[in-house]
Amino acid sequence: MIYDKNGALVKSSVPGLTEPKRGKVRDLYDLGDRLLLVATDRISAFDVIMPNGIPDKGRILNTLSVFWFDLLADCTNHMITADVDEYPDELQAVKEDLRGRSMLVRKVSIVPFECIVRGYLTGSGWKEYQRQGTVNDLKLREGYQNGSKLDEVLFTPSTKAEQGEHDMPVSVEQVSEALGRQMADKLAELSVNCYARAADYAAERGIIIADTKFEFGEDDAGKLILADEVLTPDSSRFWPRESYRVGSNPPSLDKQYVRDWLDSISFNHQPPAPELPDEIVTATRGKYIEAFEKITGRHFE
Repeated sequence: MIYDKNGALVKSSVPGLTEPKRGKVRDLYDLGDRLLLVATDRISAFDVIMPNGIPDKGRILNTLSVFWFDLLADCTNHMITADVDEYPDELQAVKEDLRGRSMLVRKVSIVPFECIVRGYLTGSGWKEYQRQGTVNDLKLREGYQNGSKLDEVLFTPSTKAEQGEHDMPVSVEQVSEALGRQMADKLAELSVNCYARAADYAAERGIIIADTKFEFGEDDAGKLILADEVLTPDSSRFWPRESYRVGSNPPSLDKQYVRDWLDSISFNHQPPAPELPDEIVTATRGKYIEAFEKITGRHFE
């Protein structure tokens, strides 16, 4: 395992296993009939991986995903177990490194679209609405402001870009053309239902989930399976309810803090990324922990 100067895990390794497929945050090891998913402490912004990480970020993401998988258990997901004591023998020597930041998951064929759900108008959706009154080419009524709650939850998919590339918004019709109308409708239904349940739950705990991103895969029988991470500060925009005001972006409990810092130094959104200063690392870690504790009601240790 490789850690940066602040103790953030930036690259995992498991003796005896082949080199994993490395994503922006997760390292994926092929165990034959299943996969080992390891959440590192890497952080990306604007689809660019930062050179240093956020300590404990991977444990927060992994534990939150387990929490939401349990809460949304009526939507079948890919998790087998996150208990390292139940892992196969070849992983037992590194189980303490994996504890809290990994899970064994089923193999599924990942659907090549990000399933983005928006309950509030902000970010790229707000920018498009300002230009042409639409989000993902869906015409919206006049009168919305930045941060407004949408009249209805929107399913606004995007492409699933390779590392170093940018996701691009697509219409539901484009998803239908690629996957068929039945599949596109099912993705929209599952995504909106999961978001609605999670948003209601979070609202009771003082958190607004402005938007989020789901990923789905198909099993051998063609059934849609909720996969990857779910409803984490990396895949969602979390707003504390007490600071929410229509017309502005409230302080987010997610990686928006890193994005804002990068924009403040005029980062061009292209690699290589600059190293994050210690104060940005510390503040971002604090936001991830606050999101975890408010949503789960647990103290993060």
